[in-house]
Amino acid sequence: MALPNTMTAIAIAQPGGPEALQPTTRDVPVPKAGEVLIEVCAAGVNRPDVLQRMGKYDPPPGASDLPGLEVAGRIAGLGEGVSRWKIGDTVCALLAGGGYAEYCTAPAEQCLPVPKGFSFVEAAVLPETFFTVWSNVFDRGRLQKGETFLVHGGSSGIGTTAIPLAKAFGARVFTTAGSAEKCQACVDLGADRAINYREEDFVEVIKTETGGRGVDVVLDMVGGDYIPRTISVMAVEGRHVSIAFLQSPKVTLNFFPVMTKRLTLTGSTLRARPVADKAAIAKALEEKVWPLLENRSVEPRVHSVFPLAQAAESHALMETSQHIGKIALAVRD
Repeated sequence: MALPNTMTAIAIAQPGGPEALQPTTRDVPVPKAGEVLIEVCAAGVNRPDVLQRMGKYDPPPGASDLPGLEVAGRIAGLGEGVSRWKIGDTVCALLAGGGYAEYCTAPAEQCLPVPKGFSFVEAAVLPETFFTVWSNVFDRGRLQKGETFLVHGGSSGIGTTAIPLAKAFGARVFTTAGSAEKCQACVDLGADRAINYREEDFVEVIKTETGGRGVDVVLDMVGGDYIPRTISVMAVEGRHVSIAFLQSPKVTLNFFPVMTKRLTLTGSTLRARPVADKAAIAKALEEKVWPLLENRSVEPRVHSVFPLAQAAESHALMETSQHIGKIALAVRD
């Protein structure tokens, strides 16, 4: 495959608003040992991209300074030692950065085949949220069939991934969202009960719905006063997993319920974890989740698709929080 020397990419001119995202020309990256070069067809847009653009979430050492944590496209080059993939294979990949571009590199072990029947846009919005949900809900949270699961922010990209996955693996699912439309979307995705937090107190609803027992696993992206409120509706031996903070990461917490209910409070970030960790998650996803995607019992929800040159507009939409599901950038066919 003849490759160009340069490519169009979207760079962060300086920390700031969506207008900080500017088209630029960069050299096509060269894959290192264990990496592949991907001709990007589509890229996912995620909240961490917004934080990076604002200067609040720097890429890990050695990662591209370009935003973009997930892509789908075709293998265009192979680094030394890569044996699974060949030129022309269609893949989606989890990145530590660099996805807002016509080409990017990724560790070969962080690539997965595009699920059969999926478009590049559908595949591009899988890695960041599916790696995150699997790692936190099923690995750290140890969600089991027959348990009860609560995800805050059910209409977000994470939420619209967590709801159908938890349901597919046999959990009873609760979620919170901020409008009737968003709550209905969560129910359509499989939630047993979607709670409009602007009109209802999720604490009271969950206590009533569970007969006072509470929920076994919580995935929380809100933080702040949601943490003690959520702990009040957790079941004995429950697991609370924090992955982001729309409110504050700092909270005053009464640990007595944590002790008496023998709760586990945990959390994680994904971007800076070693390749070996992400490779293990990729392996589990391919074995346990990819079949569900290919038979369409679990599907990503794509809210909007923008051309790569309109990355700023995609960020402006994300900042309104009016979207339901994922936002993507179309790079090429």
